[in-house]
Amino acid sequence: MLDDSVRLRYYCATMRLRATRSHLALPVLLGTVLASGVAHAAAQPHGADLPPVLAALVLILLGAKLGGVLVARLGQPAVLGELVVGVVLGNLGLLGFHGLEPIRELAAIDLLAQIGVLFLLFDAGLESDVGKMAAVGGSSLLVAVIGVMAPIGLGFACSAWFYPGHNPLSHWFVGATLCATSVGITARVLADLGRTDSKEGRIILGAAVVDDVLGLIVLAVVAGVIKAADAGQAFHATTVVWIVAKAAVFLAGAILVGRWFSARVFKLAARLTGEGLLLTGALGFCFGLAYLASFMGLAPIVGAFAAGLILDEVHYQDLRERDHARRAVPELLEPITTFFVPVFFVLMGMRVDLSVFGAPGVLGFAAALTAAAVVAKQACALGVLERGADRMAVGLGMIPRGEVGLIFAGIGATLTIAGERVVDDAIFSAVVAMVALTTLVTPPLLAWRLRRISTS
Repeated sequence: MLDDSVRLRYYCATMRLRATRSHLALPVLLGTVLASGVAHAAAQPHGADLPPVLAALVLILLGAKLGGVLVARLGQPAVLGELVVGVVLGNLGLLGFHGLEPIRELAAIDLLAQIGVLFLLFDAGLESDVGKMAAVGGSSLLVAVIGVMAPIGLGFACSAWFYPGHNPLSHWFVGATLCATSVGITARVLADLGRTDSKEGRIILGAAVVDDVLGLIVLAVVAGVIKAADAGQAFHATTVVWIVAKAAVFLAGAILVGRWFSARVFKLAARLTGEGLLLTGALGFCFGLAYLASFMGLAPIVGAFAAGLILDEVHYQDLRERDHARRAVPELLEPITTFFVPVFFVLMGMRVDLSVFGAPGVLGFAAALTAAAVVAKQACALGVLERGADRMAVGLGMIPRGEVGLIFAGIGATLTIAGERVVDDAIFSAVVAMVALTTLVTPPLLAWRLRRISTS
C-alpha cells in the first residue's frame, strides 16, 4: 500500500497543478480524495465494511454524473459516459494505482447494481403500453423477430470462430447478448428530430419493445439450459420447450392476473391512512413479481419488466386523488433510479479489463462482434411491409444495444459450465465494447438518414 500511496500523492499533485485554471479542478481534486478514501478504507480490517461502500458510492455517483454531463455535451446518451467512467476507474491499475480494484468485489455494491437493473427494467415496462404492443403492425413484429434471430446467429458464429474450444452453449449466450435493441437511445433520437410519429418511428419503437420481450425470453431459455448443463442434466429439446412455456405463461399470466390484482390492491390502499403508499405499493409490486419470476426459474428482470407492463395509471388513480399527488409512479421512481441505475453501469464499466485487449484475438473479436451487431440489425429491413417506409432508417434505428446487452453479459459472467464462466473477462470486455460502439454510432447515423428522408 505504501507504493500506491506515494503514487496517489504524486498523481494528486500533478492533477492539481494541471486543473487549477480549469473548471474541472474541483471534480478532479474531489475524485482523487475519494480514491484515496476508498483505498484506505479497503485496507482496513474486514469488520469495517461500511466505509469502503460509502466512499465507493460517492465516487461512483459523482463520476457517473460528471461522465454523463460531458458526453451529453457531445450529443451522446448519458449511459455512455457512465460506462466510460467505469472503464477508467476500473483500469487505473494499468497506470500503477490499484486502490479502486476492491470496489469490483464489494458485495454491497454488486447488490445495489442488481437492484438498479430491476428498477431499469421496471421503468422500461412502465414506459411501454401493452395495448400498443398488441396493436403493432406486421412490420414491427416481423422486424422484431428478424432482429432477434439474425444477431443470435451471427453472434454464435463469431464466438465459435474466435473461441472454438468453448462450450457451444457459451457461443449461444454470446449471440443472445446481441439480440435486444435499446429502446431509450433510439426513442431519444426520434424525439429530438420530431420523427416519433413517422412510419419509421412507429415501426422502430414497436419492434424495439417486442424485441425486448423476445430478448428476455431468449435469456430465460439460454440461461436455463446452461444451468441444467452445469448441473449435469442431459440436454433435451423438451428443456427448451419447458423454459419457453414457463416464460410465456409467466408473462401472460402476470399481465392478465396481475392487472386484475394490481387494480384491486391499489383500490384497497386508497382506503388506508398514511403517506407514501403509492410508491411503497409500486415497489412492492415490482419486487414481488421479480421474486416470483426467480422462484419459477426465470431471471428476476423478467418479473420487474412484467410489473412495469402491468401497472397502469388507472389502477392507482384513486390513491393519487386521495393524497393529492401530482406525480405518477414513473416520476416518483426518478430519484430512486437516479441513485441505483448509474451504480450498475459504472460497475459494468469497471469490470472491463482493458489489458485483455492485448491478448491475441480479443481486439479482433470485439471488432467482429460489433460488426455482427450492426450487420444483423440491418436484416431487420427485410421485415418492413409498409409502403413508403424507409428500410435503411428502420435498420439503423435497431442498432443500439445499450443496457439490455450489459444485463445479459453481467448474468453470463455469473453462469458456469464445468467450472468455467460462460462469459469470461475477454468476452465480457468485448461485449461492453460492442455496446459502447453501437450506442455511439446510432444517433448520428439515424439522424443523417431521417434528415435525408425529410428533405427528399
